[in-house]
Amino acid sequence: MRLVTFLVMPLMREVKNELSSNESVVDKFVVGQGNYKLSEYHYPCKSKTPLVENIALLHGWGTNSDSWSTLIPALEKIAKVIALDLPGFGKSDCIPDFNLDEVLHLIAQQLPEKCVLIGWSLGGVLAVQLAARYPEKISRLVTLATNAKFVATGDYQTAMLPSVNAQFNQGFERDTAATLKLFSGLLAQGDLNERVLLKKVRSLITPGAVNKNWLQALHLLTETDNRHALAQLKQEGLHLLAAQDALVPASAYEPMLALNPKQNLKIIADAGHAIHWSNPELVSNLIVDFLLDLPTSLDKKQVAYSFSRAAKTYDSVANLQRYVGNLLLGIADKNANAEIVLDLGCGTGYFTPKLQEMYPESFIVGVDIAEGMLRVAGENHRNQQNWLCADADFLPLASDLVDIIFSNFALQWCTDLPHLFKEIKRILKPGGKCVFTSLGPATLHELKTAWSKVDSHVHVNQFHESQQLLGYLEQAGFQIIHFENKIEVMKFENLSDLTRSLKYLGAHNINAGRGTGLTGRKRIQAFKQAYEEFRNHELLPATYDILYLKVKK
Repeated sequence: MRLVTFLVMPLMREVKNELSSNESVVDKFVVGQGNYKLSEYHYPCKSKTPLVENIALLHGWGTNSDSWSTLIPALEKIAKVIALDLPGFGKSDCIPDFNLDEVLHLIAQQLPEKCVLIGWSLGGVLAVQLAARYPEKISRLVTLATNAKFVATGDYQTAMLPSVNAQFNQGFERDTAATLKLFSGLLAQGDLNERVLLKKVRSLITPGAVNKNWLQALHLLTETDNRHALAQLKQEGLHLLAAQDALVPASAYEPMLALNPKQNLKIIADAGHAIHWSNPELVSNLIVDFLLDLPTSLDKKQVAYSFSRAAKTYDSVANLQRYVGNLLLGIADKNANAEIVLDLGCGTGYFTPKLQEMYPESFIVGVDIAEGMLRVAGENHRNQQNWLCADADFLPLASDLVDIIFSNFALQWCTDLPHLFKEIKRILKPGGKCVFTSLGPATLHELKTAWSKVDSHVHVNQFHESQQLLGYLEQAGFQIIHFENKIEVMKFENLSDLTRSLKYLGAHNINAGRGTGLTGRKRIQAFKQAYEEFRNHELLPATYDILYLKVKK
């Protein structure tokens, strides 16, 4: 396989020129309040126009502002970034008493007039308090590995045991070096590459920098209760927990969500307490998507991961996808004089060679978000050489480049339709056409209804109404040449056959509102009984609400 580099180079040159015209060198300086100084590191936005307000970063206990080095490259693309050293940590001066009021006052003095506040662990605890006390300064809030209470109490059990906390604090007083070595291990514990991560996080902790504020900060963590502050937050918030965190249990998800349902919570799999070091790419993408107000009902990383895992089983259960795709081919222009054709969301590449037969003189490119799908496509169709791993929402292609886009059962995974259609229009040549299928809201309504009788979680992926989709297309400036809405019903002898089919397709429930824990036996049984009400002629139906469209730029 080879990448279609000549297609993306024009756009890459534009990006490179923009960045080079606004080269930024990190400015490091110290400012302060009275005799006490907090060290600040400024990272000017690399884009000519910042996309969000200034971003301020608050690190965790025992570390310093260097702990943000994994995220800063992504954040400085969208905003000016300020990384603070908390009092007594990093280059900041020690203060007489690391008490909550004094620390919050010092930090607030350093913050811009309006900013997004991101905090990790201790920094997250402080960030929640700051957002509650200074709502005029904090526009949005992000926390990493931060519980509503760091230490458990009788009325809040999903936190560190008091005995464990006391043992750690006492150990820090008696043998600081040994305790810090233990702490670095706790930061990395649970990560898939724990040993590699441990070497990295050890560099963040400098025993020689310890002062009395470190122990005072531990006591502050023990005493602070953020439940009231979280419950009263008016700002939008994103709170990321780690599934394998040794310090903050992922089980805090539900009690934290119950405090304020308006807050967004996510659990990152296979990650430890140093969550942004365990999986910096995923964490930075989640934060950037949240700050840019991109739709969060679907996690694109999960979409890519789910379909990559299903790549080898997809073709065995894709009968409906094949049938619908062949109908879509019948809608496409047969004799179009096309230079470049995209199979957008090509999956295992079933229709890519068919498009090559249909347009023998054209340059055909198979595009998919799932690397695993493209790997199988390359193995199955060795005569096709051009595959590109990319998200339909952010295509790395030059504008006015493509003649025809063919997309079967793929665009329903893009939830921000105005943005999607703007992107498709951008890469199409004037007069270029896009033929695609998508799914309507009646899709798998039986599954949705059955689960609704069991719990309130989101179990079925959400799809747009046809009139809403058509409206977005017209707003984007497309001429609608063909539109058709068909209902197809698949039949299964057993419910397990349906769920296995969805699993093999990779079409898992990946909505933000889905349940994150294990589903109990009683709930599964209740779900099966509810679905049995749809049985007809000894078969269980699964409805697909299919939209066929051809549009012209």
